[in-house]
Amino acid sequence: MGHWWVRNIVEPGKLPLLLALASFVLTFVVTRVITRLIRAGRGPFGNVQAGGVHIHHVVPGVVLTLAGGFGAVASDRHGAGGIVSAVLFGMGAGLVLDEFALILHLDDVYWSEEGRKSVEVVVVTAALVGLLLAGFAPFGVNDLSEDELADRGTVISNIAGNFLFSLVALSKGKARTAVFGVIVPLVALVGAVRLARPGSPWARRFYDRRPRARARAALRAYRHDRRWARPRRALQDWIGGKPDPRPARLPGHR
Repeated sequence: MGHWWVRNIVEPGKLPLLLALASFVLTFVVTRVITRLIRAGRGPFGNVQAGGVHIHHVVPGVVLTLAGGFGAVASDRHGAGGIVSAVLFGMGAGLVLDEFALILHLDDVYWSEEGRKSVEVVVVTAALVGLLLAGFAPFGVNDLSEDELADRGTVISNIAGNFLFSLVALSKGKARTAVFGVIVPLVALVGAVRLARPGSPWARRFYDRRPRARARAALRAYRHDRRWARPRRALQDWIGGKPDPRPARLPGHR
């Protein structure tokens, strides 16, 4: 175990990345636990107020992210400074992304339906950092043999091809597929060849005069959302807490 740790984590300089990921996930989990306790009126915790202004935890998150980021740039990743900076950066990123929806909407939507975006962003970020930590190289370069890696043309074609697949998947309205496709080439290819989601740039450009393609795309998106909406919402509620119910609309009001 010690040999594996040194060879795969310490020597390649991945210890700061591992600590940043661990502190990122731990900070998010602790923050969600505390906010849910505050929401339920349990425990000794409460909202932070300063002069009547509610201080969101994104504020200390930004401070920690800046301190950790600049500290990492100024320090050696194999030294103690790099380790401390990585932990600070992970903690700050966890606090900031926990309120990603607030930054996106410029409104306190933490316990609303829009607040689910924060959980989605945190999960995607943790997954991508985990893939990098596991040794995946972007654009599928890690799948090449030593002889192929020696051929620059092969490497460039792999990078360009997978980048193109990721862009196509993104234009088809499949942001998650495009992001993960940068790391795992097959994911980008699948997203690129499947039908685009309705309303995506690809659908507006290529399905405008193809009613059958529009109908197929709408039907597939409906079936996909119907199949996965409930499990996804249940997982988000388990991770981040169930959002507040939307207020009922009065007749004649929008």
